[in-house]
Amino acid sequence: MVTRTPGPGSEEERAAFALLQQSFAPMHRRLFADEALPRTVVVVPSLSLSVEELAKLEGVLHYEERMLCLLLLLRMPHTRVIHVTSMPVAPEIVSYHLDMLPDPEDAARRLTMVHVGDPSLRPLSAKLVDRPDLLTRIRTAIHDPASAHLTCFAASPLERTLAVSLGIPLYAADPDLWYLGTKSEGRRVFRQACVEVPAGTEDVRSFDDVIEGLARLRGVSDRAVIKLDEGFSGEGNAVIDLRGTATGSDDGTLKISLPSSVEFEAPTENWPSYSRKLAAMGGIVEAFVDGDEVRSPSVQCRVEPSGAITVISTHDQVLGGKNNQVYLGCHFPADEAYRRSITQAAVRVSDVLARRGVIGRFGIDFLTVRSGDTWKVYGLEINLRKGGTTLPYLMLDYLTRGRYDPAFGEYKLTDGLVRAYHASDNVRNPAYVGMDVVDARHALGDLAFDRGDRRGVVMHLLGALPAFGKLGITAIAETRETATRLFEDAVVRLDAYAGTRSEVVSA
Repeated sequence: MVTRTPGPGSEEERAAFALLQQSFAPMHRRLFADEALPRTVVVVPSLSLSVEELAKLEGVLHYEERMLCLLLLLRMPHTRVIHVTSMPVAPEIVSYHLDMLPDPEDAARRLTMVHVGDPSLRPLSAKLVDRPDLLTRIRTAIHDPASAHLTCFAASPLERTLAVSLGIPLYAADPDLWYLGTKSEGRRVFRQACVEVPAGTEDVRSFDDVIEGLARLRGVSDRAVIKLDEGFSGEGNAVIDLRGTATGSDDGTLKISLPSSVEFEAPTENWPSYSRKLAAMGGIVEAFVDGDEVRSPSVQCRVEPSGAITVISTHDQVLGGKNNQVYLGCHFPADEAYRRSITQAAVRVSDVLARRGVIGRFGIDFLTVRSGDTWKVYGLEINLRKGGTTLPYLMLDYLTRGRYDPAFGEYKLTDGLVRAYHASDNVRNPAYVGMDVVDARHALGDLAFDRGDRRGVVMHLLGALPAFGKLGITAIAETRETATRLFEDAVVRLDAYAGTRSEVVSA
């Protein structure tokens, strides 16, 4: 008898998904308490986000490779991993990750790599749903569906369809709750959690909405930020300097020169395309907060299927771009001066999300502003997905096997030693073009992560290296300061190797 798959988005599919999710709570209690129990983790790092926004990221297809860190789950002796990508991952890159494990050969036997063979920017989940042959292959590779789950980058309706097609639960928020991760709804969640947000306006969709939002900020701030509701990494932001562009008219209304006064963080953006996205997905207008010192920390949290809330980590984000709006990297942990404050705020936000039905891992971004010796905390946005701070923390956790101590906000190894890191997705140099993972490993030499010392440098995004001269680096060390020095040493090594290599190639 042939079993009919429910149609995407249908009530039948939603009902089937709800049943799968109900089965996940007992599975989670049983499996996650004992690493020796057999399980299968299906990893589908689909970038199920706005295709137009994704196109702003150089080498974006290789961002799927960030979730190759989950290959380190194979450290558990009876765990199987099925990892799916749009295009094949170079065997040398897979080997690089497996070589960090105690028994790479045994890990390789428990790994199934699947690729769709489609380099387009369509979400990987959509490509996979369109391939019944690959879905059958994945289902066949799952030894026991009652001990398997799906993990993804972001949970959209596509991931719900995929979970139902595979017959396994999704460890992420229900896709129907996606709106909680928008900029507009995030501001409402912050307020519900009694976390202050910058002055601003939600649900902005038109030119007139923007003007009205900016008018409300008159006398509040010299600059304002427009943010697309579904933008990410700061690439969907635009900054407006109200000084010299805003004047009062005789009737008391505000006149603002738009769009000439808008400065977009994405260099390829312009007002006609931006206004179309704003109309389609909505956005916010928010005051650009200034102070003696301004930083952008974040907190990773997780809501278990039981509803329990766990604080996973805190970070200080490294931002760049024209107005420091674009995510470039992070330091772990966040500065001690406000670590406790942002953690307490994150717990309150997580409680609101948990009561709304959210499960899984997410990030909460804050703004901390120093005035004298005091730091004030503002809530900025909620990311119901795995973000730039997810990968480095997972690498730290899987490679060192310590634990995060929420009381002190530190990561402690079993012998009581502490670890910190400095990480970035955006280590780039035109001279790196043509290099591959073998070159990069050779360049790092003894800076590479050492399992015995539990410190060193780990690389990712290695598939982007040959064509785009770009990779990611996580430097793990005893303190933030030593991690930063290690990170900088790694970049020096890569630059030197690339320069020498270029001379050899040109000769």
